[in-house]
Amino acid sequence: MWITSIKLNNFRNYKTQEIKLHDNINVFYGENAQGKTNIIESIFLGSIGKSFRTNNDKELIKFNENKSIIEINFKKLDREGKIKIEIEDKKNIYLNGIKLKKLSELLGNIHTVIFTPDDINILKGGPQNRRKFLDIMISQLRPNYMYLLTLYKKTLEQRNNYLKQIKLEKKDENLLDIWDEKLVEYGIKIYEYRNEFIEKIQKKIKEIHFNITQNKENIKIKYFSDASTRQNFINELKSKRRLDIIRGYTTHGIHHDDFSVFLNDKQVDIYGSQGQHRTAMLSLKLAELNVIYDEIGEYPILLLDDFMSELDEKRRQSFLKNIQNIQVIITCTDKIVLEKTKYFLYNVIDGNVKEGRIEDGEI
Repeated sequence: MWITSIKLNNFRNYKTQEIKLHDNINVFYGENAQGKTNIIESIFLGSIGKSFRTNNDKELIKFNENKSIIEINFKKLDREGKIKIEIEDKKNIYLNGIKLKKLSELLGNIHTVIFTPDDINILKGGPQNRRKFLDIMISQLRPNYMYLLTLYKKTLEQRNNYLKQIKLEKKDENLLDIWDEKLVEYGIKIYEYRNEFIEKIQKKIKEIHFNITQNKENIKIKYFSDASTRQNFINELKSKRRLDIIRGYTTHGIHHDDFSVFLNDKQVDIYGSQGQHRTAMLSLKLAELNVIYDEIGEYPILLLDDFMSELDEKRRQSFLKNIQNIQVIITCTDKIVLEKTKYFLYNVIDGNVKEGRIEDGEI
């Protein structure tokens, strides 16, 4: 799978720009705030239908313009395709010229795995970061998953609103059974998807991490959920009902799911060094890459936003060994040397991309 070209009109700081991409490693370099990350953002948008930087689509439109258009041409083993996204008062998405009715119809056409400097917070930050990591990966492979998440979130919002009404207006709390039933119905299915992919990642990540750390560290992932069984979820909702009414929100459910990473049986977010965090994150993303390959029979596109600079030479070499025959989009502030690797350089200056020469990465 690879992207052959991107065309941007009034997207972020780009007025009009067409970029031809190569099917292996593409490196975009330039000073900060020139538009490098915007390129990766446009690809991610074509894959997921959402930005990884903002929830407000209007921020994607160039300043003082009314409409933004992103066009992405891609190739897969069995077909070619074109995705077009128009952002104006609302967002319209087209696949091969046909307007899509639901966002889920976009998912699964362009698969991506993204690394950003903020990804270190997947392990170090709160559980919402780890849920987001799972949600992005699973939704690309199981489009129905995003639909279930949407139903769950709507039901959760309605339940929370009614909890406030019970507290303030003395509404009948027995009516919570209606929302509890729906939360359990959607939550169990979401748990099953998440548990399935945690298990798939676990199978891949052990060998990957052994190789990166020269067999020094054993990595494990443990998943925590209130919805591990239907009865457990029901019991949690009922036993915490009085607390939920007092607080005005639902304190238990799959919206509190989490997973922890352990290195040699020590929890990395508590005991891990900065280097161990980076290595564990690297292994987690490479495991994601391989899980997607197993699912669809070809590698996803790898998006590295200012990530290579986060790795020391040793980790960079270990990483490069794991990304053979994959289209990679890299952004960086300075020209980086990828040893023993052929790659294509693009210079980004104030919303303009200039393709440079082929680099062979000779030491």
